[in-house]
Amino acid sequence: MTRTTSGNGTVARLAAASVPEHGERSEKAFALSDLRNLVKSGAIDTVLLAVPDLQGRLKGKRYDAGHFLQRVAHHGAEVCAYILATDVDMSPADGFELTSWETGYQDLTVRPDLATLRIVPWMPRTVVVLGHAVHECGTPIGIAPRQILQHQLTRLARHGLHAKTGIETEFVLYKGTYMDAEQAGYQALQPLSTENLDYSLDHDPVSDRFFRRLHRALAGAGMPVEAIKTEAGPGQVEVTFPYGPALAACDQHLLFKHAVRALGQRARLTPTFMAAPETGRANGMHLHVSLWSKNLSQLHAPDDEFEPSPTGRYAIAGLLAGLPELGPFYAPNVNSYKRFTPGSFAPTTVSWGRDNRTCAVRVVGRGEGLHLEIRVPGADANPYLALSAVLAAMDHGIERRLPLEAEEMGNAYRTGGAPLPATLTDALSSFENSAFARAAFGDDVIEHRARLARLELDHDLRTVTDAERRRWLTRA
Repeated sequence: MTRTTSGNGTVARLAAASVPEHGERSEKAFALSDLRNLVKSGAIDTVLLAVPDLQGRLKGKRYDAGHFLQRVAHHGAEVCAYILATDVDMSPADGFELTSWETGYQDLTVRPDLATLRIVPWMPRTVVVLGHAVHECGTPIGIAPRQILQHQLTRLARHGLHAKTGIETEFVLYKGTYMDAEQAGYQALQPLSTENLDYSLDHDPVSDRFFRRLHRALAGAGMPVEAIKTEAGPGQVEVTFPYGPALAACDQHLLFKHAVRALGQRARLTPTFMAAPETGRANGMHLHVSLWSKNLSQLHAPDDEFEPSPTGRYAIAGLLAGLPELGPFYAPNVNSYKRFTPGSFAPTTVSWGRDNRTCAVRVVGRGEGLHLEIRVPGADANPYLALSAVLAAMDHGIERRLPLEAEEMGNAYRTGGAPLPATLTDALSSFENSAFARAAFGDDVIEHRARLARLELDHDLRTVTDAERRRWLTRA
C-alpha cells in the first residue's frame, strides 16, 4: 500500500493494516516513523504511556506527542512506584517491599514497548503505548503484571511450547453515568435491559448504538472482536476476541476495558466488570488457551482430533491441581468469591469435561482447534495474573506428568471434584502456603500479591455495608 502524507490517510492505512487475517489476532503495530508523520500532519497530538497496575487498569501519563517523540520514546519516563503497590483506591500502604513511606515512595521507570503503539479511536488524536516497568538500573520489576506473565511464558518455553489465548469477558451496563451512580450511593441501579436477552438479536436502539460504536472503535485500534452478544442477566454483555499471542491478548484486554468505559460514559451508561455486581449475577472472564510448538498444536492427540494429547492431559491435570492454590491471581477481591455459586455458570469445583459449562476447565473444539476454556477467573481479574496462574498450573502438570482424573460427565455442581476456595481468606491461606506457587512465581511475587489481598480483607472487615443495615438495623 502506498504511503500517504495525509494525516487522515495515514490513520486509515494504519487501521486497515491492523485488521487480522485468518482469525489470528494481529501482531502488527505501526512504527515510530509512522507516529512522527501523524504528529507532523496534526492527526495525532497526544500519547498515552501506560503500565498495567495490580488491579489490571491502565496507569500512566498523557504526553504531548512531540515531547514523547523527543524525550520519552527511547528513554522512558518516571512514575511513582506506588502504582504497583497500592489498593484499588490508590491509597499508599505499608507492607510492600517495592515501595513505602520508609523508602520515600521513590520512582520507577516506564520504558515504552514500541511494538504496542496503536491508535485509540475512542479518544481524539491519541495513540497509546504500553511500557515495561523497570528499576533505575534498568532491570525489570518482577512484581509488575506484564513481567509476571512474561516469566510464565519463559518457563513454558523450556518445554518448547508457547500459548495462544483468546479472552471472553462479561460486563453489565447500567443506565446513567458513573457520577450519577456515585451520587445515588450506588443504590437502585437500573440495568440497560430488564429481561433475559441471552443470544437475542433484538436490541433496543441505545444498546445497538453502543455495540456498533464499540465494534468500530476496537476495529479501528486493530483489535476487531470475534463477537458481541447479550447475556442472560439484565444489561449483561459478552465480548469475545480472536486467538493470538498471550501477552498481546492481555494488553488488548486492558484497552478493551478502557474503550468500554469511555464509550459507556459518552452514552450515559455505567459499565461494570465486577465479578458479582448484584446478588445472583456473575461476570466471568473466560480464558481460551491452547499450546503450540512452532506452528503445530500440542493439545490434541495425533490419532484422535477430539481427544487431548498426553501434553494436553498433563496440562489439564496441572490446572486441577494448581488452580485451588492460586486464587488471589484470578479472584482478587472479596466480591470475586460471590460469583462462585451453583447454577450460575461459574464453577464451584475443580473439574474438567468436554463441552461441559459446569466445569472449571471445559475442553472444546477438535484437531488444531481443540483448546481449553478456563472458566474460573471473574471479569474483575487482572488478565495478566489470571493467565499467569493458568500457564503456571499447566506447566506444573506438564513438568510433573501429573495423571488426569476422569472427566466430569454430568453436573459438576453436584458431583465435581474438590471445591474452589469459598472466600478470599481461604484462598489467601492456600496461596501463601503453596510450595507450588512459590516455586512457580517466587517469594517476592507471592508476598506482594498476598499483601494486596490482606488490604482488601482489612477493608472488608472495617466496612459496614448496606446489606448489613438492611438485615440488622431493626432486628439487632
